[in-house]
Amino acid sequence: MTQKTVLEKVRDLMLPVLDEKGCELVDLEYQREGQGWVLRLFIDQPGGITLDTCAEVSREISVLLEVEDPIETAYNLEVSSPGLDRPLTKVSDYERFSGRLVKIRSRVPVDVDGKGRGRKTFVGTLSGLCDGKVIVELKEKNGFRVELPLENIEKANLEIEF
Repeated sequence: MTQKTVLEKVRDLMLPVLDEKGCELVDLEYQREGQGWVLRLFIDQPGGITLDTCAEVSREISVLLEVEDPIETAYNLEVSSPGLDRPLTKVSDYERFSGRLVKIRSRVPVDVDGKGRGRKTFVGTLSGLCDGKVIVELKEKNGFRVELPLENIEKANLEIEF
């Protein structure tokens, strides 16, 4: 069974449990680390996630996975918050976190100054999503706006603001 297949099966099993707890699945990883495999869930909820919620979700998901047994190999289950530098993984995240500082990496270089020098990394204030493009007001260019096609975004995270 491929990692992708495992993730799809696990996601389908756990989403009802997360919905019941008022949590959203931010990200799900299944990967080999050190001597074994790790199944890692990143969850969140309005107002933030608590350690108690992570522990409760971990217990319920663990029992569910034990009963359904979708993973053939031994693994460790980890349930965590996405952290302060939360990844933006869904279209709705780009609206939800509008006004926040973000760091976005594009798959393809984007020419922002008209000089033919493309770049892939952008840090600035997220202004939302419009017509399939993520709009960011660049921090170093005093609000200069760049539009990044959603399909070209390789990675996007909230940045910690001090």
